[in-house]
Amino acid sequence: MLDDFEFQSRRSPVYGRGGMAAATQPLAVAAGLKLLAKGGTAADAAVAMAAALNVTEPTSTGLGGDAFALYYEASTKRISALNGSGRSPDALTLERLQHEGLDKSLPAFHPYTITVPGACAAWCDLHERFGRLPLAQVLEPAEKLAEEGFPVAPITAYFWQRGAARQLAQAVNGHELTQDGRAPSAGELFRNPGLARTLRQIAEGGKKAFYHGPVARAIAAVVAEAGGCLAEKDLAEHASTWEEPISVEYRGLRIWECPPNGQGLAALLALNLLSGFDLAALPPLSAERLHLEIEAMRLAFADTFHYVADPAFTPAPLEALLSPAYAEERRRLIDPRKANKHLAHGTPPASSDTVYFCVVDGEGNACSFINSNYMGFGTGIVPHGLGFSLQNRGLGFSLQPGHPNVLAPRKRPFTTIIPAMATRAKSGDLFGPFGVMGGFMQPQGHLQLAVALADDQLDSQAALDRPRFCIQPETEGQMTAIEAGIPDETLQALSEMGHVVQQVNGMGRSLFGRGQIITRDPASGVLCGGSDPRADGCAMVYLA
Repeated sequence: MLDDFEFQSRRSPVYGRGGMAAATQPLAVAAGLKLLAKGGTAADAAVAMAAALNVTEPTSTGLGGDAFALYYEASTKRISALNGSGRSPDALTLERLQHEGLDKSLPAFHPYTITVPGACAAWCDLHERFGRLPLAQVLEPAEKLAEEGFPVAPITAYFWQRGAARQLAQAVNGHELTQDGRAPSAGELFRNPGLARTLRQIAEGGKKAFYHGPVARAIAAVVAEAGGCLAEKDLAEHASTWEEPISVEYRGLRIWECPPNGQGLAALLALNLLSGFDLAALPPLSAERLHLEIEAMRLAFADTFHYVADPAFTPAPLEALLSPAYAEERRRLIDPRKANKHLAHGTPPASSDTVYFCVVDGEGNACSFINSNYMGFGTGIVPHGLGFSLQNRGLGFSLQPGHPNVLAPRKRPFTTIIPAMATRAKSGDLFGPFGVMGGFMQPQGHLQLAVALADDQLDSQAALDRPRFCIQPETEGQMTAIEAGIPDETLQALSEMGHVVQQVNGMGRSLFGRGQIITRDPASGVLCGGSDPRADGCAMVYLA
């Protein structure tokens, strides 16, 4: 039974040279490898994988959601950051929510939580800048999977069942993503001809086919039917943005993240704090080491929740927040012996259910990509006949007047989805793309993988296999979930240090995210891939 699934991995890391892809679904990996075999770049393969994941894991991702990417271009050693998050409707204001009695909070699946889906534009923009093959060829594997059907993977079937009983059962047209009202079982074929048609339209007309015309009209119509206010005009005015990534140096690596409105800042803040401690001298799963990591992460969240917002409205003081001087100031708040009960944001000197996947091509280009509906199927609202559900990313807004992240028209919300990339600090050579999906677990996962790779020199698979912690920053007292596999004496010691801890096992371990890693040896070009045992996926090499 899946309820008893123990997420035990007995995998070795995957090695190869011709190119490599890693994702939560083997069929998506196969789509990426197919594009590499046709001479495509990491960007071509990444878009093919994103589209295939929309088909095979609609429980987490799709054209109704947002996407972010980091792209490493081998010829220039330059990293580009793509922000594919959408903005709130022009008609959605705090005053409107107050008038309707929703000024304190929005229900999780309310149509007002629907922001413009940014994924399609992100796919097309990444392909346009770094792709080599025609878009129709890139989307063909996903279109075929949708049209002919695919066998549903076991963990995906589990979460599909939860979504079918939750938002899909209540949402407008939610039944279109079910088998006569129920979720498909593991191994059962699921066809999605509506999504196949949508992918064909995008293949022929690019992003314009999504944000204008029949697709845009269908999205606006179903949102209006559900009681929301996202309009065709909001869709027509959407655009992705290319931005400068942010980074810090950690143990000889430079760790890169997308800038706000994402929470990648939290991972970098925490790594800056930990750079002042000798973690390698402490046992990896000891209370002493986990205490330092947890405290660093709690301090990072305090700053992130205060400063991260749409930079077009309220830019964060990134240079100051990531400065060594600010890290030194905040590090003084970490007591190696006990948890600090009162952590607030600092003042630096002036100066989401998701899919994550990565790919490295034979030329050494790399793409770290994340795509999400938020909360599984998002709102569960499906534009009739299009084959995907609409996200509820608007839940990321604050409804507190004056807050940097307060809801406003045409504004991007705080978003949890973040890809990561590592390069070698001195040479700028690619170390590798990596990421861990899953709401507020994501920066915590980035931190724990970076520590495993840099402090402990683990290979890609061993780093992903290691048991994790997950702070619940939205809970009172910031309870920390501890994954089964971390010793009982560590839990006891953390509790005695003042942490509120709870062990999590079974299917509950999905809380700790699902990650992928591909690293590259700059001398030999050998790639080393790992895929999270907490998911259905794999890493696989392309044999050139």
